[in-house]
Amino acid sequence: MVFCMNTTKRSTIYFDPEIHRALLLKAAQADRSISALVNDAVKRSLAEDVEDLSAFDERDAEPNLSFEDVVKDLKRSGKL
Repeated sequence: MVFCMNTTKRSTIYFDPEIHRALLLKAAQADRSISALVNDAVKRSLAEDVEDLSAFDERDAEPNLSFEDVVKDLKRSGKL
């Protein structure tokens, strides 16, 4: 007996009507499904998050400055 495992998960997403219409048109133009478009967009967003987290890690050793200290420094330097 052969079992076919579906590797995708189903989810319901609610779009604004204008966004849904734009997705329908884009999907038709690209000959792709709305699911494929949404999956690609989510993957790009998550990839950006990975880049952001890497940047945070790189800057982890930098000193934290309070807003008050920055404003005081700007005033001392004559920039305010």
